[in-house]
Amino acid sequence: MADPTPLPSDPIAEAHRHWQEHGWADAADGMAAVTAIMRTQQILLARIEGSLKQFGLTFARFELLRLLSFTRSGALPMAKAGARLQVHPTSVTNAVDRLESAGLVQRLAHPTDGRATLVEITPSGRERVAAATAELNSAVFTRTGFDSGQVHQLNEILHGFRRDAGDFVD
Repeated sequence: MADPTPLPSDPIAEAHRHWQEHGWADAADGMAAVTAIMRTQQILLARIEGSLKQFGLTFARFELLRLLSFTRSGALPMAKAGARLQVHPTSVTNAVDRLESAGLVQRLAHPTDGRATLVEITPSGRERVAAATAELNSAVFTRTGFDSGQVHQLNEILHGFRRDAGDFVD
């Protein structure tokens, strides 16, 4: 995937300047930070999706396969998978539908809860997620575009933000 041609100037810095000129100086730094985080997320997601394309996976489907592969049995109730991935049940259903069609997971009846459905990774799913993980580790996760100190700082900052926003309890 080729990188797009860089813009001649930083549009977020320009927006920051406009915020100040329009009398919103107290919000300008926050606007720039939030907008930069959103743009950074777009850039990183494009890199991830580009790496996963060869495996027929999106990041959401990769995350579900990786989660299932980390469990002892290779299976979780769909609701629990959604909670752990912090996504809406519809998103889990859509991911499972696609992964099941590809033979990477299967749905099973829950052995003790008739209302619940388990999603279980298949041997093909284990192989696919292992290969995809190796690619992501090599192409994205060890090459974030930040040095190791920055990665550590980002992890600390974002951990604190997510905790304080009620994402989890330490």
